[in-house]
Amino acid sequence: MKEIVLAADLGGTNLRMAAVDRDGKILYRTKRTTPRDSAQDIVNSIVESANECREKIEKNCEIKSIGVAVPSGINYENGLIIKAPNVPCLDGFRMSAAILSELNLPVVLENDANAYAIGEQTFGAAKGFSSAIAVTLGTGVGGGIILDSKILRGIDGMAGEIGHITVEPFGVSCACGGRGCVEKYSSATAIVRLARELENQYPNSSLQNKTRLSSEDVFEAGMKGDELALEVFRQMGFYLGVALASLINCLNPEVIVIGGGASAGWNLFINHVNDQIKTRSYRVSGERAKIVKAVCGDDAGILGVAKLAFEL
Repeated sequence: MKEIVLAADLGGTNLRMAAVDRDGKILYRTKRTTPRDSAQDIVNSIVESANECREKIEKNCEIKSIGVAVPSGINYENGLIIKAPNVPCLDGFRMSAAILSELNLPVVLENDANAYAIGEQTFGAAKGFSSAIAVTLGTGVGGGIILDSKILRGIDGMAGEIGHITVEPFGVSCACGGRGCVEKYSSATAIVRLARELENQYPNSSLQNKTRLSSEDVFEAGMKGDELALEVFRQMGFYLGVALASLINCLNPEVIVIGGGASAGWNLFINHVNDQIKTRSYRVSGERAKIVKAVCGDDAGILGVAKLAFEL
């Protein structure tokens, strides 16, 4: 029998699951809207997705275990969700035990950004590197840190909160309770905020006429040479570079992988990122660290928890 695992990526909007083999090949995948009312509703949706995968895979495949990536701090050893800001009904929920009781499969639970980092290191842009940092530029800024081939979770399961590195001490307030976090300057939402704040300085910008501005609008304008958009991505890259330089000085990684929706603006911000790394990091570690684009896309988290599930 061919061993496979089930791997789920639980987001604030969608729950995606896939049947995955040891080579990282996705044999079947499902997608459902994430329930919002209760933890049990989410478990039921995971069970429905798992049963659908079971029905669709080939008969010569045996499901070994299940891995679930969640947008929260977790207690890895106990399968406990500590705090899930985007899915608050899961706060304090023992998800691994609940899934085990329903599916009778070994369960591993992992933070979604950690799973993303593991996926990129195992199957993607960080493959072959033992020390890697993965950064996601989405609605916020997430991250996972791998040192000596081990994910860094921290004593409370809260390590890797790259988005909350302070880059502007008296800057914009953040939902974490701090100010000037890098996710307030380098995320997709930050791109829109910066464009709105700067637009009066650029009266000829094509973005002036946008009533519902998106980060994609700013990117498209930047690719056409719009000065407002270019300034937004200059600032976005500046602040991201400040944060990454600090990580390089502290952790001396071999590679930093950058993904997420806002990474589409790579050509508009990466030179500014590299300028700050060159200026602010130690020369040896700064020159060693490769800054590369993620390649696994939305499947990185699924592939990451699939690897962990195979290790159970």
